[in-house]
Amino acid sequence: MEKKDEKKDEKIKNQNAGAKTPDGNMAKEENKIKEPQNQLDEIRKKSEEYLNGWKRERAELLNYKNEEAQRMGQLMKYASQELILKIIPILDNFEIAEKHIPDETKKDEHVKGILQISKQIKDLLRSQGIEEIKTVGEAFNPNFHESVAEVEVKDGQHDIIVEEARKGYTIGGRVLRPAKVKVVK
Repeated sequence: MEKKDEKKDEKIKNQNAGAKTPDGNMAKEENKIKEPQNQLDEIRKKSEEYLNGWKRERAELLNYKNEEAQRMGQLMKYASQELILKIIPILDNFEIAEKHIPDETKKDEHVKGILQISKQIKDLLRSQGIEEIKTVGEAFNPNFHESVAEVEVKDGQHDIIVEEARKGYTIGGRVLRPAKVKVVK
């Protein structure tokens, strides 16, 4: 009989251990609610971290694309300048040839065609932002002009350009090729 009583006592203890009091029941309910809420808060924090990380990476990608576009623009500008520097001597030769054409032959259709090619090259350079450096009558500026000779003039101002030996060009305000000039001494 004692064994039966012991078994009943154990059963009662187990039932009492699992029994829910009104206070204990509320605490367990609160824990059940708080646990998913904490998990939800953690998930929200992680999602914000991921979103912010994605935004940073996207901004870095856009910055990289812009930098690459600028580099490509600079490369294209450099490549076009190299081509322009090769075209300018051809234009110089056209201008030298034009100076040596007698006036009576300038009316010939063939000569007009050759002079038209020279004009087209000048227009092409202008469309690419190339400008001739002003020389004759201007003050000598070592940033834009290269002096090849000094000329003595009695009534002239000093450092004024009197003759252009070779045209100079700028692109976007930057010297592409300085003008070779003769200056008053």
